[in-house]
Amino acid sequence: MAVESGEPESSDSLRTFGAVVQGLREHHGLSREELGDVVGFSKHTVASVELGRRMPDEDFVEAAELALGNTGALRRAAGFLERQPGLAAWFRRWARLEKTAITLYTYECRMIPGLLQTEAYARQLFIDELPPLTDDEIEANWAARAERQRLLRERPNTSFSFIIEEQVLLRQTGGPEVTLGAINHLLEIGKLRNIAIQIMPLVRRSHAGLHGPMQLLETSKNKWFAYMEAPESGQLLSDPKAISVLHSRYATMRSQALPAEDSASLLQRMRGDL
Repeated sequence: MAVESGEPESSDSLRTFGAVVQGLREHHGLSREELGDVVGFSKHTVASVELGRRMPDEDFVEAAELALGNTGALRRAAGFLERQPGLAAWFRRWARLEKTAITLYTYECRMIPGLLQTEAYARQLFIDELPPLTDDEIEANWAARAERQRLLRERPNTSFSFIIEEQVLLRQTGGPEVTLGAINHLLEIGKLRNIAIQIMPLVRRSHAGLHGPMQLLETSKNKWFAYMEAPESGQLLSDPKAISVLHSRYATMRSQALPAEDSASLLQRMRGDL
């Protein structure tokens, strides 16, 4: 897990994309300020993108594409940016997409998903970080996570699906008291009509999720994105072929995991064992 703050580090792909934007802008005889006025961003944002210091969001790419010839070059180049590693930068964009998503699927095999974590559970994860976080970083991380969690209650028309490995709770991260609080929270939040929480049993002969944790979301424009995370790296995907594969995996996992009612019963039994 990485601290979700700070500017993204520059990369070859960001610098290359920025150089293409700059070349097209100069070819059209526009200053950074003039391009900014056309696309609805400040000249400073344009400069940051051109210098490879900022990950361009979808609105910037689309507006710049239309303003600079509409050849499709920027759209295609942006697709490669989305598949470059860099957890901090890519996760910030994912968090922005979450805010307006109409569907969100999450599979997690390492920890309770961030949107479902209690404060005590999340703080234990932050305390366990290596290298150690400062107190200020821990506070900032929890504040950001708590802000994200508001989505669950503020977007009742968004459909949320979570699949969590049973072993995540058997581990008792933070101890029995923290785990008890986490289970109680899962049972409570799972009562919301737009949230489905399924537990993947500890013993399962076939398992479609062995590639690791994954998230899928659908935007209000019915475009799908996926986010996959590994230690100190992450991938934000929009390629339809990749999304199709992940959809298939997630659908299979939903059939392999316990149904929501059976998952709640398992959580209640686990609570009784603590």
